[in-house]
Amino acid sequence: MPIVNRIADYADEMKTWRRHLHAHPELEFDCFETAAFVAARLREFGVDEIHEGIAKTGVVAIINGNGNGPTIGLRADMDALPMEEVTGADYASTKEGKMHACGHDGHTTMLLGAAKYLAETRNFSGRVALMFQPAEEEGGGGDIMVQEGVMDTFDVKDVYALHNVPGLPLGTFHTTPGPIMAAVDTFTIRLQGTGGHGAYPQDTVDPVVAAVAMVNAIQTIVSRNHDTRGEAVVSVTQIHAGTVSNVIPDTGFINGTIRTFDKDVQTMIHQRLDAITKGTAAAYGLSAELDLEIGYPATINHAEQTAFAADVARDISGDANVDASQGMEMGAEDFSYMLEARPGAYLFLGAGDGAGLHHPAFDFNDDISPIGASFFARLVETAQPR
Repeated sequence: MPIVNRIADYADEMKTWRRHLHAHPELEFDCFETAAFVAARLREFGVDEIHEGIAKTGVVAIINGNGNGPTIGLRADMDALPMEEVTGADYASTKEGKMHACGHDGHTTMLLGAAKYLAETRNFSGRVALMFQPAEEEGGGGDIMVQEGVMDTFDVKDVYALHNVPGLPLGTFHTTPGPIMAAVDTFTIRLQGTGGHGAYPQDTVDPVVAAVAMVNAIQTIVSRNHDTRGEAVVSVTQIHAGTVSNVIPDTGFINGTIRTFDKDVQTMIHQRLDAITKGTAAAYGLSAELDLEIGYPATINHAEQTAFAADVARDISGDANVDASQGMEMGAEDFSYMLEARPGAYLFLGAGDGAGLHHPAFDFNDDISPIGASFFARLVETAQPR
């Protein structure tokens, strides 16, 4: 693969960075050690500006090229997941209940590798803004960085990001114009009935029976209210009620996830959930409250920037190793907020065989770090040549 030769020289150094980050995972916005490590490396590289404390622990570094031009934004996420690691690696997590199970340690490393190369060579015009973001997994750090003005403060014109994917062939790139990842919402329904003895159900208002009816109705939203040619998911993932076999409980609890790409479809599902909650509660003579938590919006790639990024990926990995029409994924990503603020593209980078994302045995494949760093570097040099 024609990765950048100078970046290939960093491979061992990048592995050291990545494994240090892997051993010291942090959650959500509390990426203090990670941000300090990133800032220290950036100072070593001689970047022109380092801005810390954005979205609590986010870091933005500016590298000036040679000659006037726009600013291109590159983003990497830094946070880990609240999971126990089972890799057995000698660089495994040193923090109980925390691990890098999604590869954000590798994403940070790839962007650091690109930063070192770009600061050294300056073979581009304008500027590059390197955005190291906390709280992708939970909290919407991308949204907070946008709200705190990173796009305007640093005059970012376009923005790009990568995500590793185990199971895709090593070094392949996958992307698509338009929606690439779904919006994610969470629903919770709390039912209030009247409990009593299981032998005398006529003296109760049973939330268990009502909850079962609600779940059955909820699972008809996609099959009966949504156009079968579209994409949407409504999954009930939790039902809780009762404690013992001879007691009908007072309360019930239903929880689940909604995944959509279209705002009208999202609205329809919200409305149907509300109608089902109210209607079923009325039919069974109890009260029920629906709580909708609106999460990350759909990640929507911009056509021009996606085509450009795919061409750069082909330069790195070859035509046969780039799929620029892969279709949509039901996962969610808070890079969506950055793509709402600026045109850009999100791409997947194949990591080869290994445990899947969010699995306790997952480990980022260090072999793809030079590939991702080369992609970021070539993206800047191609978009903004000297």
